[in-house]
Amino acid sequence: MTAACLLRLSVLTLGLVIAGPGLCDAPGTATQPLPMGAEARFEYLDVNRDGVLSKYEYDSDVAFETADSDHNSLISPDELQEILGPPVPGVPTIADRLIIADLDSDGELNDNELRRALEMRFGWLDRNSDGNLDLDEMKSGYGVRVRP
Repeated sequence: MTAACLLRLSVLTLGLVIAGPGLCDAPGTATQPLPMGAEARFEYLDVNRDGVLSKYEYDSDVAFETADSDHNSLISPDELQEILGPPVPGVPTIADRLIIADLDSDGELNDNELRRALEMRFGWLDRNSDGNLDLDEMKSGYGVRVRP
């Protein structure tokens, strides 16, 4: 997998897991804009082009390394904002959305918190529990915020 594919995967994974509905509708500030719609995001994440998203394609190690720009082993709201682009009026801030995954309430995500959020989102989307996400599963959960 190329570095560009890993960066694309990381940016989109963070957008899907943490940003929730609405926030990812703004162009990202990363090397490429975030795609619009469930189909485009599915295609963007399906880096091996097998028609399903595996847990590997939801890899939190890659997502964490990409997001942690200051290399302090924590992902701040500012680091996520940098990846996901400017705030969207009328949509809760990234800091507000981090509350769901921020188990220790320190305002930042550590690796365990991000991994838990990714697992929770993946499990919630995997409606048939086959360990993969197909396009229909992605569409059914697109833009829907997961609540713990």
